[in-house]
This record gives sequence, C-alpha cells and structure tokens, in this order.
Amino acid sequence: MSLLDDLIKLDLSDTTEKIIAEYVWIGGSGMDLRSKARTLSGPVTDPSKLPKWNYDGSSTEQATGDDSEVMCDAYTPGGEPIPTNKRFNADKIFSHPNVLAEEPWYGIEQEYTLLQKEVNWPLGWPLGGYPGPQGPYYCGVGADKAMGRDIVDSHYKACLYSGINISGINGEVMPGQWEFQVGPSVGISSGDQIWLARYILERITEIAGVVLSFDPKPIEGDWNGAGAHTNYSTKSMRNDGGINVIKKAIEKLGLRHKEHIAAYGEGNERRLTGRHETADINNFSWGVANRGASVRVGRDTEKAGKGTVGAIVMCIPSTILICVVLALSSLKVAVVSIVAVVIGLVMQPCLKYVEKKRWLKFSTNADLP
Repeated sequence: MSLLDDLIKLDLSDTTEKIIAEYVWIGGSGMDLRSKARTLSGPVTDPSKLPKWNYDGSSTEQATGDDSEVMCDAYTPGGEPIPTNKRFNADKIFSHPNVLAEEPWYGIEQEYTLLQKEVNWPLGWPLGGYPGPQGPYYCGVGADKAMGRDIVDSHYKACLYSGINISGINGEVMPGQWEFQVGPSVGISSGDQIWLARYILERITEIAGVVLSFDPKPIEGDWNGAGAHTNYSTKSMRNDGGINVIKKAIEKLGLRHKEHIAAYGEGNERRLTGRHETADINNFSWGVANRGASVRVGRDTEKAGKGTVGAIVMCIPSTILICVVLALSSLKVAVVSIVAVVIGLVMQPCLKYVEKKRWLKFSTNADLP
C-alpha cells in the first residue's frame, strides 16, 4: 500500500497545469452517492465554466437501458428534471424573494455508523458479540470508547480544507457511531454541503477499508439509532418576539405530521419508537429542551424570547433527510412542507468540486460569514 499511497499523493503542479475534476451526484435510491472524474486543462474559478457531462442512468437506477443518457443535475436529454432531482423545485422555493428575505438558517447534525467491512458489524464491537452498555461512549475518549476517531478527524480536516462549513464532530451514544455538524448555512446551501460532506466521508472510509452506514437503526435492541437533527431559524424567529413565530411554525408542522414522516426517509419506524431519545413516530410533540420530542426548542431560545442559529430542532428526521424546505403562506413565513432528499444531482455547476492534489476543493456562494 505504501507505493499506492505515494502515487495518490503525487503533486502534479510541477509537471502539468491540468487538474482532475470530480463530478459527484446522487443515485437513483436517493441516498447512494456516485462520482466520476475527468481531466480539465487548468483550474476553474467560475463554476459556470465547468463543462456539462453525462452518465449512464440505467446503471444508477435513474433511466432505462433504452435511453440511458441523463444530463447531470439531473435532467433527461429533453431537459426535464428526473424524478430524483428534488433540488430543481427546492431551488425555486429558496430563490423566492420572500424566502430570501427571511434568510433561513440551517444546522444539520449528521449521525452515522462505522461498520467492519467483512462482517457489517459496528467498528470496535467483538465479532458476533456486543460491547458494554451505552453510557461511556458519548463524547468518550480512549481506544475502548472512541472507535474510528482517525476517520472522524480526517473527515473533519478534509471538510475544512474543502471549504465546507463543518462546525463540529462528536462521538455518539452507541459505540462505533459518530456525528458531524454542518452549518449554520443559508437555504439550499445547507443541503449541498451536507451531501458533499457525506461524499468526502465515504471516500475516506473507502480508503480506510471501513463501511459507512446511514441506516436509521443499524443494530436492533437497546442501542441508539442514527438521525439527522436539523436546527432551523428564520430572520423573524431571530428577531425580538420571535418565540411567537416559532410556536406558529411548530403548530403548522404538527398539522401535517404524517405527510412529513413519509418524506423523512425509509426505516424511520425502527428508530422512532419513543425510546433512546426519540419521539414516537405516530405522535407529534414539541417541548423546551425535550430530547424526546419531535421538535425541540432550546432553553436559551425560550429565555431570550427569540431564536439564534437553531430556533427549533427537528428531532425526527432520519439520516436520509437532507434539508428542510420552506414555503410561504400569504405574507407570513410558515413551515408547511418538509421534503426529504432536497438536493438533486450536482454535476451541473451549481457547485464547484475540483480535486487538486489530494483533497477536494468545494465552493458555494450561499454561506453565512
């Protein structure tokens, strides 16, 4: 592996101006990431200058074999967004003047589990057996508590290097389970960034020979699942008196709970049992500092009477949830639609994702300072 490692680390800048551009998109399941690379003649500073490309949609469950060319981001050859391209409509919503005026902030807490490759069993667990009960692993330190920290730290630094607005990492309640946070980010940028952060993590686990799982409940029994808690606020929520706006938004979420649950991702019924710091999947609830509620309002938010970064925390989305999409009713901001898998394929230059030297450089123009 040392020879291979030397080749991966080769610095091409001394011998050529050409660069490697990695095109990344979401496959037909809505959760699998795909990528392929091409050579460009030199660095690209304007994402709109990146060439459009195509791929075989029949091999990604996004097209039939009879007509397999799907234009990326992702569109059919006729120019229509394919069904899994949820980013198309989401971008319309986030581009609406009323939504832009509200500056919706998102902070997504992405939980995941690291698995041993050959046996699909959590990293650090004895083969065919179980570790000690949950308790010491959350934010734990030590080889018997923090399994896979080298992967986690590598991912953290790679995201920072790439320009992704990653804001933290921590060990989770179940051993072998971790979390990273992306945000606060504005609007659709949050979904773009969480997908690219996932891609980088999957590339790192590939190098490490470890399997990355976003399954909502990878191990049955008395073990925590993996979610994607989403912190959210608007300008109205962050202004004085914002607590009233927050409460109205939560009320509207409750009216469409079943519809939202259907969009939050497959397998959530295994995680949302009312145990292990989750709400019951059939009942909508909210509370202040209540980790077992569907929606949690922070204690500081209640005390201040307005929100900060995360006025409310959506606690029920599974790891498959990507972003919260907002629509407006009349002139008032109201959370009326939560859509899973907001971000479509990113091969068209809504993002620039250029691999230069070893890691990937990411740029987007919708971030908080």
